[in-house]
Amino acid sequence: MAKEQLLQYIGAGLFLMAVLHTFSTKYFLNLAHRSPRHAGLWHLLGEVEVVFGFWALLLVGAIGLLGDQHKAIDYLEAQNFTEPLFVFVILVMAGTRPVLWTVQEFVSRVANILPFSRQLSLYLLCLTLVPLLGSFITEPAAMTLAALMLRERFYKKAISTRMKYLTLGVLFVNVSIGGVLTPFAAPPVLMVAEKWGWDIAFMSSTFGWKAALAVLMNGLLATLWFKRELLRLPAGEETETSTKMPVPIIAIHILFLALTVWYAHYPVVFLGLFLFFLGFTEAYQRHQDRLMLREGLLVAFFLAGLVVLGGMQQWWLQPILAGLNDIVLFFGAMSLTAITDNAALTYLGSLVNGLSDSAKYALVAGAVTGGGLTVIANAPNPAGYAILKECFDESAISPLGLFLSALIPSAVAAFFFLVF
Repeated sequence: MAKEQLLQYIGAGLFLMAVLHTFSTKYFLNLAHRSPRHAGLWHLLGEVEVVFGFWALLLVGAIGLLGDQHKAIDYLEAQNFTEPLFVFVILVMAGTRPVLWTVQEFVSRVANILPFSRQLSLYLLCLTLVPLLGSFITEPAAMTLAALMLRERFYKKAISTRMKYLTLGVLFVNVSIGGVLTPFAAPPVLMVAEKWGWDIAFMSSTFGWKAALAVLMNGLLATLWFKRELLRLPAGEETETSTKMPVPIIAIHILFLALTVWYAHYPVVFLGLFLFFLGFTEAYQRHQDRLMLREGLLVAFFLAGLVVLGGMQQWWLQPILAGLNDIVLFFGAMSLTAITDNAALTYLGSLVNGLSDSAKYALVAGAVTGGGLTVIANAPNPAGYAILKECFDESAISPLGLFLSALIPSAVAAFFFLVF
Protein backbone atom coordinates (compact mmCIF):
# COMPACT_ATOMS: atom_id res chain seq x y z
CA MET A 1 0.00 0.00 0.00
CA ALA A 2 1.40 3.42 -1.00
CA LYS A 3 2.17 5.87 1.79
CA GLU A 4 -0.28 8.42 0.42
CA GLN A 5 -3.13 5.92 0.46
CA LEU A 6 -2.15 4.75 3.93
CA LEU A 7 -2.23 8.34 5.15
CA GLN A 8 -5.71 8.77 3.69
CA TYR A 9 -6.96 5.76 5.65
CA ILE A 10 -5.22 6.97 8.80
CA GLY A 11 -6.75 10.43 8.34
CA ALA A 12 -10.24 8.98 7.90
CA GLY A 13 -9.76 6.72 10.93
CA LEU A 14 -8.56 9.58 13.14
CA PHE A 15 -11.44 11.73 11.94
CA LEU A 16 -13.88 8.96 12.93
CA MET A 17 -12.20 8.69 16.34
CA ALA A 18 -12.51 12.45 16.82
CA VAL A 19 -16.23 12.34 16.00
CA LEU A 20 -16.76 9.47 18.45
CA HIS A 21 -14.69 11.36 21.03
CA THR A 22 -17.05 14.37 20.84
CA PHE A 23 -19.89 12.04 21.84
CA SER A 24 -17.84 10.63 24.74
CA THR A 25 -16.68 13.75 26.58
CA LYS A 26 -18.93 13.04 29.59
CA TYR A 27 -17.17 9.69 30.00
CA PHE A 28 -13.82 11.47 30.41
CA LEU A 29 -15.33 13.95 32.86
CA ASN A 30 -16.62 11.02 34.93
CA LEU A 31 -13.12 9.51 34.80
CA ALA A 32 -11.78 12.76 36.25
CA HIS A 33 -14.01 12.29 39.31
CA ARG A 34 -13.11 8.61 39.71
CA SER A 35 -9.37 9.07 39.15
CA PRO A 36 -8.19 12.23 40.93
CA ARG A 37 -4.55 11.37 40.25
CA HIS A 38 -4.97 12.07 36.52
CA ALA A 39 -8.00 14.37 36.82
CA GLY A 40 -6.26 17.14 34.84
CA LEU A 41 -5.70 14.88 31.83
CA TRP A 42 -9.25 13.52 31.87
CA HIS A 43 -10.69 17.02 32.19
CA LEU A 44 -8.60 18.09 29.21
CA LEU A 45 -9.89 15.19 27.10
CA GLY A 46 -13.41 15.96 28.32
CA GLU A 47 -13.33 19.45 26.76
CA VAL A 48 -15.13 19.34 23.41
CA GLU A 49 -13.04 22.26 22.18
CA VAL A 50 -9.85 20.18 22.64
CA VAL A 51 -11.07 17.05 20.84
CA PHE A 52 -10.25 17.83 17.21
CA GLY A 53 -7.00 19.55 18.09
CA PHE A 54 -5.89 16.43 19.98
CA TRP A 55 -6.63 14.06 17.08
CA ALA A 56 -5.19 16.55 14.58
CA LEU A 57 -1.93 16.38 16.54
CA LEU A 58 -1.90 12.61 16.09
CA LEU A 59 -2.50 13.04 12.34
CA VAL A 60 0.39 15.47 12.00
CA GLY A 61 2.54 13.03 13.97
CA ALA A 62 1.54 10.20 11.62
CA ILE A 63 2.44 12.29 8.57
CA GLY A 64 5.81 13.03 10.14
CA LEU A 65 6.48 9.37 10.94
CA LEU A 66 5.50 8.09 7.50
CA GLY A 67 7.37 10.89 5.75
CA ASP A 68 9.45 13.45 7.59
CA GLN A 69 8.95 16.62 9.57
CA HIS A 70 9.12 18.76 6.43
CA LYS A 71 6.17 16.87 4.93
CA ALA A 72 4.16 17.41 8.10
CA ILE A 73 4.99 21.11 8.08
CA ASP A 74 4.13 21.38 4.38
CA TYR A 75 0.75 19.77 5.07
CA LEU A 76 -0.02 22.29 7.83
CA GLU A 77 1.07 25.21 5.67
CA ALA A 78 -1.22 23.99 2.87
CA GLN A 79 -4.29 24.33 5.13
CA ASN A 80 -6.32 27.53 5.36
CA PHE A 81 -6.66 28.70 8.98
CA THR A 82 -8.38 31.99 8.15
CA GLU A 83 -11.75 30.85 9.50
CA PRO A 84 -10.48 29.75 12.97
CA LEU A 85 -8.53 33.00 13.32
CA PHE A 86 -11.51 35.08 12.22
CA VAL A 87 -13.89 33.30 14.61
CA PHE A 88 -11.44 33.90 17.48
CA VAL A 89 -11.18 37.63 16.76
CA ILE A 90 -14.90 38.19 16.13
CA LEU A 91 -15.88 36.19 19.24
CA VAL A 92 -13.67 38.33 21.49
CA MET A 93 -14.84 41.59 19.91
CA ALA A 94 -18.54 40.67 19.92
CA GLY A 95 -18.35 39.51 23.54
CA THR A 96 -17.26 42.90 24.91
CA ARG A 97 -19.54 44.91 27.17
CA PRO A 98 -20.16 47.86 24.77
CA VAL A 99 -21.20 45.58 21.88
CA LEU A 100 -23.36 43.39 24.10
CA TRP A 101 -24.93 46.47 25.69
CA THR A 102 -25.79 47.90 22.27
CA VAL A 103 -27.46 44.72 21.04
CA GLN A 104 -29.31 44.30 24.33
CA GLU A 105 -30.61 47.87 24.08
CA PHE A 106 -31.79 47.24 20.53
CA VAL A 107 -33.46 43.96 21.48
CA SER A 108 -35.00 45.56 24.55
CA ARG A 109 -36.53 48.40 22.50
CA VAL A 110 -37.95 45.95 19.96
CA ALA A 111 -39.32 43.85 22.84
CA ASN A 112 -41.25 46.89 24.09
CA ILE A 113 -43.08 47.03 20.77
CA LEU A 114 -44.13 43.37 20.65
CA PRO A 115 -47.59 42.51 22.04
CA PHE A 116 -46.26 39.88 24.46
CA SER A 117 -44.98 39.87 28.01
CA ARG A 118 -41.40 41.08 28.36
CA GLN A 119 -39.94 37.64 29.11
CA LEU A 120 -41.64 36.06 26.10
CA SER A 121 -40.56 38.91 23.84
CA LEU A 122 -36.91 38.83 24.93
CA TYR A 123 -36.72 35.05 24.58
CA LEU A 124 -38.29 35.19 21.12
CA LEU A 125 -35.95 37.94 19.93
CA CYS A 126 -32.84 36.15 21.22
CA LEU A 127 -33.81 33.16 19.07
CA THR A 128 -34.94 35.10 15.99
CA LEU A 129 -33.74 38.68 15.62
CA VAL A 130 -30.17 38.09 16.84
CA PRO A 131 -29.58 35.02 14.60
CA LEU A 132 -30.89 36.99 11.60
CA LEU A 133 -28.49 39.81 12.46
CA GLY A 134 -25.82 37.20 11.78
CA SER A 135 -26.33 37.87 8.07
CA PHE A 136 -24.76 41.30 8.63
CA ILE A 137 -22.44 40.98 11.64
CA THR A 138 -21.43 37.36 10.75
CA GLU A 139 -22.70 34.15 12.33
CA PRO A 140 -19.90 33.84 14.94
CA ALA A 141 -20.75 37.32 16.25
CA ALA A 142 -24.48 36.55 16.29
CA MET A 143 -23.87 33.26 18.11
CA THR A 144 -21.69 34.98 20.70
CA LEU A 145 -24.20 37.74 21.37
CA ALA A 146 -27.26 35.45 21.45
CA ALA A 147 -25.54 32.94 23.74
CA LEU A 148 -24.39 35.67 26.16
CA MET A 149 -27.86 37.20 26.30
CA LEU A 150 -29.57 33.84 26.77
CA ARG A 151 -27.08 32.92 29.51
CA GLU A 152 -27.65 36.10 31.50
CA ARG A 153 -31.42 36.38 30.99
CA PHE A 154 -32.52 32.74 31.11
CA TYR A 155 -29.87 30.02 31.60
CA LYS A 156 -28.66 31.43 34.92
CA LYS A 157 -32.22 31.35 36.22
CA ALA A 158 -34.18 28.30 37.33
CA ILE A 159 -35.15 26.91 33.93
CA SER A 160 -35.55 23.19 33.27
CA THR A 161 -32.92 21.02 31.61
CA ARG A 162 -35.37 20.33 28.79
CA MET A 163 -35.70 24.05 28.12
CA LYS A 164 -31.91 24.46 28.16
CA TYR A 165 -31.41 21.78 25.52
CA LEU A 166 -34.31 22.73 23.26
CA THR A 167 -33.32 26.39 23.40
CA LEU A 168 -29.77 25.43 22.48
CA GLY A 169 -30.99 23.31 19.56
CA VAL A 170 -33.14 26.15 18.20
CA LEU A 171 -30.30 28.64 18.69
CA PHE A 172 -27.77 26.51 16.78
CA VAL A 173 -30.16 25.83 13.89
CA ASN A 174 -31.37 29.43 13.65
CA VAL A 175 -27.83 30.84 13.64
CA SER A 176 -26.84 28.34 10.95
CA ILE A 177 -29.71 29.30 8.63
CA GLY A 178 -29.97 32.93 9.78
CA GLY A 179 -26.75 33.95 8.09
CA VAL A 180 -27.78 33.17 4.51
CA LEU A 181 -29.39 36.51 3.69
CA THR A 182 -25.95 37.70 2.54
CA PRO A 183 -23.00 35.91 0.88
CA PHE A 184 -20.34 36.83 3.46
CA ALA A 185 -21.74 35.95 6.90
CA ALA A 186 -22.33 32.16 6.91
CA PRO A 187 -19.13 30.07 6.58
CA PRO A 188 -20.67 27.43 4.24
CA VAL A 189 -21.90 30.20 1.91
CA LEU A 190 -18.68 32.16 2.18
CA MET A 191 -16.76 29.14 0.85
CA VAL A 192 -18.66 29.04 -2.45
CA ALA A 193 -20.21 32.48 -3.04
CA GLU A 194 -17.33 34.00 -5.00
CA LYS A 195 -16.73 30.94 -7.18
CA TRP A 196 -20.42 30.45 -8.01
CA GLY A 197 -21.21 34.16 -8.37
CA TRP A 198 -23.74 34.36 -5.53
CA ASP A 199 -24.30 38.01 -4.56
CA ILE A 200 -26.60 39.62 -1.98
CA ALA A 201 -29.52 39.81 -4.39
CA PHE A 202 -29.24 36.10 -5.20
CA MET A 203 -28.85 35.05 -1.56
CA SER A 204 -31.78 37.11 -0.29
CA SER A 205 -34.13 35.99 -3.07
CA THR A 206 -33.09 32.32 -3.18
CA PHE A 207 -32.21 31.53 0.44
CA GLY A 208 -32.86 34.55 2.64
CA TRP A 209 -36.65 34.83 2.85
CA LYS A 210 -37.02 31.08 3.36
CA ALA A 211 -34.43 31.12 6.15
CA ALA A 212 -36.13 34.13 7.78
CA LEU A 213 -39.48 32.35 7.83
CA ALA A 214 -37.91 29.19 9.26
CA VAL A 215 -36.08 31.20 11.95
CA LEU A 216 -39.31 32.94 12.92
CA MET A 217 -41.27 29.67 12.98
CA ASN A 218 -38.64 27.95 15.17
CA GLY A 219 -38.54 30.89 17.57
CA LEU A 220 -42.33 31.08 17.86
CA LEU A 221 -42.67 27.34 18.44
CA ALA A 222 -40.04 27.40 21.20
CA THR A 223 -41.61 30.47 22.83
CA LEU A 224 -45.09 28.92 22.82
CA TRP A 225 -43.74 25.58 24.07
CA PHE A 226 -42.04 27.19 27.09
CA LYS A 227 -44.58 29.97 27.62
CA ARG A 228 -45.58 28.89 31.12
CA GLU A 229 -41.99 28.38 32.24
CA LEU A 230 -40.95 31.76 30.85
CA LEU A 231 -43.81 33.58 32.55
CA ARG A 232 -42.77 32.10 35.91
CA LEU A 233 -39.29 33.61 35.66
CA PRO A 234 -38.63 36.81 37.65
CA ALA A 235 -39.06 39.95 35.59
CA GLY A 236 -36.94 43.07 35.75
CA GLU A 237 -34.31 44.82 33.69
CA GLU A 238 -30.82 43.35 33.77
CA THR A 239 -27.90 45.37 35.05
CA GLU A 240 -26.13 45.27 31.71
CA THR A 241 -28.80 47.42 30.07
CA SER A 242 -29.35 49.74 33.06
CA THR A 243 -25.84 51.27 32.93
CA LYS A 244 -25.32 53.81 30.19
CA MET A 245 -22.42 53.34 27.78
CA PRO A 246 -20.59 56.32 26.19
CA VAL A 247 -21.47 56.71 22.52
CA PRO A 248 -17.83 57.14 21.35
CA ILE A 249 -16.86 53.86 23.04
CA ILE A 250 -19.73 52.06 21.29
CA ALA A 251 -18.89 53.66 17.95
CA ILE A 252 -15.23 52.59 18.13
CA HIS A 253 -16.17 49.01 19.04
CA ILE A 254 -18.62 48.83 16.14
CA LEU A 255 -15.99 50.30 13.82
CA PHE A 256 -13.53 47.57 14.82
CA LEU A 257 -16.24 44.95 14.27
CA ALA A 258 -17.16 46.37 10.86
CA LEU A 259 -13.53 46.53 9.69
CA THR A 260 -12.91 42.97 10.89
CA VAL A 261 -15.94 41.71 8.93
CA TRP A 262 -14.90 43.72 5.86
CA TYR A 263 -11.40 42.20 5.91
CA ALA A 264 -12.52 38.73 6.98
CA HIS A 265 -10.50 37.11 4.17
CA TYR A 266 -7.23 38.78 5.20
CA PRO A 267 -5.81 37.52 8.51
CA VAL A 268 -2.84 39.87 8.33
CA VAL A 269 -5.32 42.79 8.40
CA PHE A 270 -7.90 41.65 10.95
CA LEU A 271 -5.23 40.33 13.34
CA GLY A 272 -3.53 43.71 13.18
CA LEU A 273 -6.87 45.38 13.89
CA PHE A 274 -7.34 42.97 16.80
CA LEU A 275 -4.04 44.06 18.37
CA PHE A 276 -5.13 47.70 18.16
CA PHE A 277 -8.49 46.65 19.63
CA LEU A 278 -6.77 45.00 22.61
CA GLY A 279 -4.83 48.20 23.21
CA PHE A 280 -8.03 50.24 23.13
CA THR A 281 -9.82 47.97 25.61
CA GLU A 282 -6.80 48.16 27.91
CA ALA A 283 -6.92 51.95 27.77
CA TYR A 284 -10.63 52.00 28.69
CA GLN A 285 -10.87 49.08 31.10
CA ARG A 286 -13.64 50.75 33.10
CA HIS A 287 -16.00 50.09 30.18
CA GLN A 288 -15.00 46.43 29.80
CA ASP A 289 -15.65 43.10 31.41
CA ARG A 290 -13.17 40.23 31.16
CA LEU A 291 -12.34 39.64 27.51
CA MET A 292 -13.29 36.17 26.29
CA LEU A 293 -9.74 35.30 25.23
CA ARG A 294 -9.72 31.79 26.73
CA GLU A 295 -13.07 30.88 25.19
CA GLY A 296 -12.01 32.33 21.85
CA LEU A 297 -8.71 30.46 21.80
CA LEU A 298 -10.43 27.17 22.64
CA VAL A 299 -12.95 27.67 19.84
CA ALA A 300 -10.17 28.57 17.39
CA PHE A 301 -8.21 25.48 18.47
CA PHE A 302 -11.27 23.33 17.87
CA LEU A 303 -11.83 24.74 14.38
CA ALA A 304 -8.13 24.55 13.49
CA GLY A 305 -8.13 20.87 14.44
CA LEU A 306 -11.18 20.37 12.26
CA VAL A 307 -9.37 22.04 9.35
CA VAL A 308 -6.32 19.81 9.78
CA LEU A 309 -8.37 16.61 9.99
CA GLY A 310 -10.80 17.75 7.29
CA GLY A 311 -7.98 18.18 4.80
CA MET A 312 -7.63 14.40 4.69
CA GLN A 313 -11.32 13.66 4.00
CA GLN A 314 -11.65 14.91 0.43
CA TRP A 315 -10.90 11.49 -1.08
CA TRP A 316 -14.12 9.93 0.25
CA LEU A 317 -16.41 12.97 0.66
CA GLN A 318 -16.12 14.36 -2.86
CA PRO A 319 -17.19 11.16 -4.70
CA ILE A 320 -20.21 10.87 -2.40
CA LEU A 321 -21.33 14.42 -3.13
CA ALA A 322 -20.80 14.05 -6.88
CA GLY A 323 -22.99 10.94 -7.17
CA LEU A 324 -26.22 12.15 -5.57
CA ASN A 325 -29.38 13.64 -7.09
CA ASP A 326 -30.75 16.91 -5.72
CA ILE A 327 -33.10 15.61 -3.01
CA VAL A 328 -30.67 12.93 -1.87
CA LEU A 329 -27.89 15.53 -2.01
CA PHE A 330 -29.88 17.84 0.28
CA PHE A 331 -30.39 15.17 2.94
CA GLY A 332 -26.92 13.75 2.35
CA ALA A 333 -25.38 17.17 2.97
CA MET A 334 -27.62 17.65 6.01
CA SER A 335 -26.46 14.30 7.43
CA LEU A 336 -22.77 14.71 6.57
CA THR A 337 -22.80 18.17 8.15
CA ALA A 338 -23.52 16.53 11.50
CA ILE A 339 -20.13 14.79 11.41
CA THR A 340 -18.07 17.44 9.61
CA ASP A 341 -18.05 21.21 9.44
CA ASN A 342 -20.60 22.45 6.90
CA ALA A 343 -18.13 24.98 5.49
CA ALA A 344 -15.69 22.18 4.72
CA LEU A 345 -18.53 20.23 3.11
CA THR A 346 -19.59 23.04 0.77
CA TYR A 347 -15.96 23.77 -0.05
CA LEU A 348 -15.46 20.16 -1.16
CA GLY A 349 -18.68 20.43 -3.16
CA SER A 350 -17.30 23.49 -4.93
CA LEU A 351 -14.42 21.36 -6.19
CA VAL A 352 -16.83 19.02 -8.00
CA ASN A 353 -16.98 19.99 -11.65
CA GLY A 354 -20.30 20.22 -13.49
CA LEU A 355 -22.66 20.71 -10.54
CA SER A 356 -26.03 22.02 -11.73
CA ASP A 357 -27.59 25.13 -10.17
CA SER A 358 -30.18 22.97 -8.42
CA ALA A 359 -27.42 20.73 -7.03
CA LYS A 360 -25.53 23.76 -5.73
CA TYR A 361 -28.69 24.95 -4.01
CA ALA A 362 -29.36 21.50 -2.52
CA LEU A 363 -25.79 21.22 -1.22
CA VAL A 364 -25.72 24.60 0.54
CA ALA A 365 -29.31 24.41 1.79
CA GLY A 366 -28.69 20.95 3.23
CA ALA A 367 -25.42 22.06 4.81
CA VAL A 368 -26.93 25.05 6.63
CA THR A 369 -30.04 23.07 7.62
CA GLY A 370 -27.92 20.45 9.39
CA GLY A 371 -25.67 23.07 10.98
CA GLY A 372 -27.30 22.80 14.40
CA LEU A 373 -27.31 19.04 14.86
CA THR A 374 -23.90 18.78 16.53
CA VAL A 375 -21.28 21.09 17.99
CA ILE A 376 -18.97 20.40 15.03
CA ALA A 377 -21.59 20.99 12.33
CA ASN A 378 -21.17 24.77 12.05
CA ALA A 379 -18.17 26.97 12.85
CA PRO A 380 -19.99 29.27 15.35
CA ASN A 381 -21.39 26.34 17.39
CA PRO A 382 -18.27 25.88 19.56
CA ALA A 383 -18.58 29.55 20.55
CA GLY A 384 -22.14 29.03 21.79
CA TYR A 385 -21.07 25.78 23.44
CA ALA A 386 -18.20 27.47 25.29
CA ILE A 387 -20.47 30.25 26.59
CA LEU A 388 -23.42 28.11 27.71
CA LYS A 389 -21.86 24.84 28.86
CA GLU A 390 -21.30 26.08 32.41
CA CYS A 391 -25.09 26.26 32.84
CA PHE A 392 -25.50 22.49 32.26
CA ASP A 393 -24.86 19.63 34.66
CA GLU A 394 -21.12 19.00 35.16
CA SER A 395 -20.48 21.92 32.78
CA ALA A 396 -20.98 19.57 29.82
CA ILE A 397 -23.58 19.45 27.07
CA SER A 398 -24.74 16.01 25.98
CA PRO A 399 -24.13 15.54 22.21
CA LEU A 400 -27.19 13.27 22.03
CA GLY A 401 -29.30 15.82 23.88
CA LEU A 402 -28.22 18.55 21.45
CA PHE A 403 -28.86 16.32 18.42
CA LEU A 404 -32.39 15.38 19.54
CA SER A 405 -33.18 18.99 20.47
CA ALA A 406 -32.10 20.23 17.02
CA LEU A 407 -34.15 17.70 15.04
CA ILE A 408 -37.45 19.61 15.03
CA PRO A 409 -35.99 23.04 14.16
CA SER A 410 -33.87 21.34 11.48
CA ALA A 411 -37.01 19.71 10.05
CA VAL A 412 -38.73 23.13 9.96
CA ALA A 413 -35.75 24.58 8.06
CA ALA A 414 -35.76 21.62 5.66
CA PHE A 415 -39.47 22.16 4.99
CA PHE A 416 -38.99 25.79 3.97
CA PHE A 417 -35.89 25.11 1.84
CA LEU A 418 -37.41 22.14 0.03
CA VAL A 419 -41.08 23.05 -0.38
CA PHE A 420 -40.72 26.71 -1.46
